Amino acid sequence: MSHATEELLAVTLARLIRARPLKHVAVGAASPIPAAAVWLVKLAQPSLRLSLLHRRSGNPFTEGTRELFDLTGQGRIDLFFLGGGQIDGQANLNLIGTGDWPGTGVRFPGSFGSAFMYMMTPRTILFREEHSPRVLVERVDHVSAPGVSAPGVFRRGHAEALVTGKCVFAFDAARGRFTLASVHPGETVESVRAATGFDFDAPAEVPATPAPTEAELATLRGRVRDEMLETYPEFCARVFNRPSSNEKSAA
Repeated sequence: MSHATEELLAVTLARLIRARPLKHVAVGAASPIPAAAVWLVKLAQPSLRLSLLHRRSGNPFTEGTRELFDLTGQGRIDLFFLGGGQIDGQANLNLIGTGDWPGTGVRFPGSFGSAFMYMMTPRTILFREEHSPRVLVERVDHVSAPGVSAPGVFRRGHAEALVTGKCVFAFDAARGRFTLASVHPGETVESVRAATGFDFDAPAEVPATPAPTEAELATLRGRVRDEMLETYPEFCARVFNRPSSNEKSAA
């Protein structure tokens, strides 16, 4: 069964999420692919708590991100997703901008609570669909959120992976370095290196990122789409372009 790139990325993220036990995942605003991944996990694990900040109805937070930060500070958020206008080989994130301070070259959305979430969440998965030398750089122009910290600095966790439109990297916080874990269809180690501004390790044999199963695609295009339709209608129409289970029943 054919699949969209977004579906491959959602399934890949879902498999990373399932790799370790967890109870509560939070997804920030404007993150439809991570949201699809968490819904895919939650539908198979109903006890998983999903806090989706961008959801229009049924949002668990009555005071917005203030409550998310409170929960995170208390150690009650197990996993969060982060990205950046720039990401470097030590998993540092730049959400400020490029060029000299204060980033007047290209302006990014702003750091907001990224540093706090990065430091206080036990598990972080980095995600950026664009994979290019302008995004994945040797060294970020400004550090919004540090990938590693000096000895003695308290933090609950680090990035465990970086998922892009070309591949999956695993991150070793002790070494402050990425290792290529898999390449998406059509990509090679060489094509990934050519598109990456930082150096990384790669084993002798790098596997292909596993394709979604028919069951995973059916769930994404049915029950996951139904859950996401209100919050991400354009994304659902573009990616999950098959009728939902409800629409099939109505027909």
